[in-house]
Amino acid sequence: MTAPASPAAGTRPGRFEATGVTVRFGGLTALDDVSLHVDPGEVLGVIGPNGAGKTTLFNVVCGFLEPDAGTLSWRGEVLRGLRPHKLAGLGISRTLQGVGLFPYMPVLENVMAGANVRAKTGFLPSLLGLPGKDRDEKELRDRALYVLHALGAVQYAARFPGSLPYPVQKRVALARALVSEPDLLMLDEPAGGIGADDMEELGALIRQLSGRMAVMLVEHHMDLVMSVCDRITVLDFGRVIATGTPDQVRNDPAVLAAYLGTEEAH
Repeated sequence: MTAPASPAAGTRPGRFEATGVTVRFGGLTALDDVSLHVDPGEVLGVIGPNGAGKTTLFNVVCGFLEPDAGTLSWRGEVLRGLRPHKLAGLGISRTLQGVGLFPYMPVLENVMAGANVRAKTGFLPSLLGLPGKDRDEKELRDRALYVLHALGAVQYAARFPGSLPYPVQKRVALARALVSEPDLLMLDEPAGGIGADDMEELGALIRQLSGRMAVMLVEHHMDLVMSVCDRITVLDFGRVIATGTPDQVRNDPAVLAAYLGTEEAH
């Protein structure tokens, strides 16, 4: 896989911040005063044992879940009322743990759906057949084909997702996230269900992408995290217990205690 070139990407770089994010489900505190940030061109990994709050944090950042306290900000502006459908317009894309593809749409159309934010005419003019529809559709189709080619999946453009091996479906889902040329890419368990060779290619791709966008990576495959991330934030029981470079996190007593169940050194 090769990262698709994008002359437009990175033209509006920005810093993403979560500050004091708290989420409660009844009497359970899933996230407790969590803060982190992702700088332009940086890969931030978010890791933690099962039940640490990684998925909850990702859902907050993507607008699936509104926090009980705390703020999210992007390019210096606080995000209020964030919802998933607003992400693309902000220059943010994301993938989910599953592939989340539309089963009755061919691969090419699935990827084009992620590029609709780039259309100049928008959905209504396209629906009504107004001027600009054909030109925009060709531009979106060409861009989608280009990204599929860059990810080694263009040969599947006419296939339906359900007929493809799971690792190929993951590539298609990534293509859909990249086709809008985001400034911030959020990946939720991108290595889930793929083999060692595909994971190595994925790691190389993430490093290439970081040259022109910020990446937030929620992942449990530690080899991938340690090889691609500039910084890592570690959660345990909904709290941040460590933040630092891979080497710093790898040797942090609190992290070792969280993962290995050992008594934290004092």
